[in-house]
Amino acid sequence: MPGGPRTKRITASFGIAVGLVLVFVGLASAVTGKDAQKLPKEIESITPVRSATQVQQQEQIRVDLIEGYTGVLIVNGIELPTVGLDTVAQQVPGQQVSLPPAVIFEPGNYTLSFTPTKGAGVEKFATGVNTVTVIYWKITEGRRFAKPAFTWQFDVV
Repeated sequence: MPGGPRTKRITASFGIAVGLVLVFVGLASAVTGKDAQKLPKEIESITPVRSATQVQQQEQIRVDLIEGYTGVLIVNGIELPTVGLDTVAQQVPGQQVSLPPAVIFEPGNYTLSFTPTKGAGVEKFATGVNTVTVIYWKITEGRRFAKPAFTWQFDVV
């Protein structure tokens, strides 16, 4: 008998199977994370992400490099001074360390981070599109062997 309960179950099962296949195909072909950002192999992550919207004026920029690399940040055309966290004044037990208004390089994590603050080359991000460029190189080779720079933009509200 056409259209009976068995036919309806087969049709429903087929529909569910097709739906599951499409979900798995979608997940397998999705591009996320580092691939979606089109980051060079030497850069593990960036913050804020490329083309981010609604970034705050005082938000931190962070570049996570692979082991053995360092670099400098250029924000809206201004190359910011970089200070190694290991060279910041020795920490006195019980006292908070005061970081200089510069890019901080953490040698153990191979990260560059910068937060706009009073006295820094960039005290706050301008409303609208802001541009960051990171120039990076192997610590053992020095800046004269820097890799091609990586540039991205984000939008500040």
